[in-house]
Amino acid sequence: LSDDEDIKLMLKGSLLWKIKAPRAKERLYRLQEDGLTIWFERRFRHARSKHIFSVMHIEGVRPGRQSEGLRKFGGSFPEGRCFTIVFKGKRKNLDLAAGAEEDARHWVQGLSKLMARVAAMSQREKLEQYPCWIHDILRRADKNRDNKMCFGEVKDMLRMINIDMNDVYAYKLFKECDRSGDGRLEERELEEFCRRLLRRPELEELFRRFSGEDCVLSAEELRDFLREQGEDASLRRARALIHAYELSERAKQQDLMMLDGFMMYLLSADGDILNQEHTKVHQDMSQPLCHYFISSSHNTYLTDNQIGGTSSTEAYVRALMKGCRCVELDCWEGSDGEPIIYHGHTLTSKILFRDVIESIRDYAFKQSPYPVILSLENHCGLEQQATMARHMKAILGDMLLTEPLDGQDPKDLPSPEVRPSLSGEAHVPTRPRACSFLLQQLKGKVLVKGKKLPDLQCEPQSGGSPSGCEEEEEEEEEEEEGLQERGPRQGPGAGVALRLLWLRQAKEASEVAPELSSVVVYCQAVPFPGLAEALRDPRPCQVSSFSERKARKLIREAG
Repeated sequence: LSDDEDIKLMLKGSLLWKIKAPRAKERLYRLQEDGLTIWFERRFRHARSKHIFSVMHIEGVRPGRQSEGLRKFGGSFPEGRCFTIVFKGKRKNLDLAAGAEEDARHWVQGLSKLMARVAAMSQREKLEQYPCWIHDILRRADKNRDNKMCFGEVKDMLRMINIDMNDVYAYKLFKECDRSGDGRLEERELEEFCRRLLRRPELEELFRRFSGEDCVLSAEELRDFLREQGEDASLRRARALIHAYELSERAKQQDLMMLDGFMMYLLSADGDILNQEHTKVHQDMSQPLCHYFISSSHNTYLTDNQIGGTSSTEAYVRALMKGCRCVELDCWEGSDGEPIIYHGHTLTSKILFRDVIESIRDYAFKQSPYPVILSLENHCGLEQQATMARHMKAILGDMLLTEPLDGQDPKDLPSPEVRPSLSGEAHVPTRPRACSFLLQQLKGKVLVKGKKLPDLQCEPQSGGSPSGCEEEEEEEEEEEEGLQERGPRQGPGAGVALRLLWLRQAKEASEVAPELSSVVVYCQAVPFPGLAEALRDPRPCQVSSFSERKARKLIREAG
């Protein structure tokens, strides 16, 4: 890649504007000679500070204003000069603007090429890149630059490398490694702390069981392990794994595997219990929609805790890019007639419903072509419900499913796709009941899950079903349980007041605007009628939600 024009510009470096607030900051960004490290320089109280991040930790690059930060603060920069670097884990996006559109294009294309190079790397090649990254993490965590780390600095280091560890356990490890007893870890002590973090006692026990007293796996012993796991147990396969994952060149030459190599293998794709062929869609996708488990997200909008965390459209982007096909939108009355999304009755921040729908439009089908379900938890009045429907229709356009496919009976569920048979004709899914399912595919379609106004032409449901208000009570009951588990303790008076507020809101939300009702086609939210009724009269287009407590109660009652 050294002769690539994009890489050449990155190696030379560019002055880029970091956009994090209304006032952007100019910094120098440069690709290092290793082709995997981005170096940047910033000013802090008039002193220059140098930092790096690794290409290995970049999840994606978005050209233009395709992030919440750039849409909010990047309006003064032309869209062609803007781009966003998305990191893996919890690290926040890096929103940047170049001095010219050509520079921005070089960085977007260059980073994409470097990411493709990383994806093609072997496990060993990736491992060789970590020392530089670890060194930078340690330097950043050592705030007073004394080459020692107190417990607070160690906690910062753990956060930087995305390790979420219990403070009590982390402090226990810290004290065990603090040989000097001065409350600070020096170089060797810190190395021991990191080694303990990486320990996997259960894997060490497994290694000892097959390696014997010498604690070294021969190719024959590795073959025995593979045979017990029901895998390809040939000596050729065992030797191939040793040469792929063993870190010691001397051990590799003798067809031996040490503990570190064994753990490298077990934690790799080759050692994964998941069949790698199953990381791609391999199931029959021509069955009715209700025949599938659907990857779903709860409180999708939150990037942190559900008491005072931040709500963000970026949370929807990340969920969709991870393959979620059902996302949740908690909709509440907003100012200026615009519905908002947040965790009601908490201190979480608020985002516009309209902005969320725009993000869903842009990312719904980048990771998967299969339908996306918008699960609406509706707390809005009739006027803003109508606004929600208008936004979905205007923003999603033809992606939004607003009527049964081909005008067929909405009581029958279609399939995610049509699977052609060997003869070239569409595969017809079979069903025990005498009712044919639709064959049209739902690929690329957005479905809305929500309440629907009663259809006077349909036969009424049997009695005994809870009212709409009672259904809202169940949903709010589930939220209340979650808040009680995670939130601070409150007096009984506060709980009663909050409950009354929820009940009043549930009553208001039991009314459904015709505009919003009309976009609910195959996923009608209804109160659960009970197991006996559901089995006697199944209605595939109806969806019910209830708390775990309610689920356990239903199971007990059903015997």
